[in-house]
Amino acid sequence: MFSSLETTAPATLSPRVRGTESSEKGMSMTGDKLILKGLKFYGHHGAITEEKTLGQMFLLDIDAWMSLKKAGESDNLEDTISYVDIYSLAKEIVEGSPRNLLEAVAEHIASTTLETFPQITAVRVKLSKPNVALIKSTIDYLGVEIFRQRKH
Repeated sequence: MFSSLETTAPATLSPRVRGTESSEKGMSMTGDKLILKGLKFYGHHGAITEEKTLGQMFLLDIDAWMSLKKAGESDNLEDTISYVDIYSLAKEIVEGSPRNLLEAVAEHIASTTLETFPQITAVRVKLSKPNVALIKSTIDYLGVEIFRQRKH
């Protein structure tokens, strides 16, 4: 199922995305992308029993790289991917079956996005929680960020 996906994040600060231009060497992550930022969902993920029982708010950002040229020229929704479709997929996963680790939730979002939308060549998922039971201090959030791309 995951054989067509990169399983580790690039080691550099400027990862490459393949398939968004004709160059075989790829390009920096400055190409076309769909951006979903500041998504908030209530889920039951965490390694602590109370997190699974009580649940908590999760914050999510998704960047999905794909060519937007055709949609930009045609002004037709059929030439792109609806933000709502990506949002719905992410909502179903975050609000769905509990997992112990944010890493597992983020991986599921990334892999499902790439499997569901073949036009997307790479995806970055940033998943965080603003409230962490074991930290008795004010924080903005704790979380993970992963980058996955298709292999050619």
